[in-house]
Amino acid sequence: MAWSDITARRRYHVGNLRAQLLEEARAIVEEGGVSHLNLRALAARTGIAAGSVYHHYSGKAELLSELAASGFHDLERRLTEAQASAREGRRIATLARAYFAFSRSDAALFGLMFDPLVAAHPAVEAARDRCFSVLQAAVAVALPARKDSAQIDKITRAVWACGHGAASLRSSDAQGEDELMEDVIQGLELLFGRR
Repeated sequence: MAWSDITARRRYHVGNLRAQLLEEARAIVEEGGVSHLNLRALAARTGIAAGSVYHHYSGKAELLSELAASGFHDLERRLTEAQASAREGRRIATLARAYFAFSRSDAALFGLMFDPLVAAHPAVEAARDRCFSVLQAAVAVALPARKDSAQIDKITRAVWACGHGAASLRSSDAQGEDELMEDVIQGLELLFGRR
């Protein structure tokens, strides 16, 4: 065994290996896309034996599901922070900007989070529901006259679909993309009366 292999294997700490694997998997996905992620490449990048990865993940599907759930946890945190910092009457626009920023800064992870095969995993569904509840709370505040929770739920789904659709319409023209995002935000502000 080469000395470099020994030192590489000493980079990780056994107590937090699962977290390190997830962090490295996210980096691989962001650098090259989901197709570049496999358990052998992840083991090599983390500096552990390939078989060690299987102590934490039964296969790539489980790893991708946990990675997508962690993406939703991160998005939930960003939305919560955005909501807390939003000026009165600007919650929806502030959340939309936070959502768009996440979709741009973590584009490959964002795509994975909504991949149909991954999105059906219970952990991913639960994490997505927590993100939805942050947006739902903002919509409820923006529309105080709407007391019916079923109506709030439907409006929130419409807002999410609108924002997600815009965020998914990536363009090679960054200026055009920014204009689209601003148009969507202004449209939401018109609907919600700048809330």
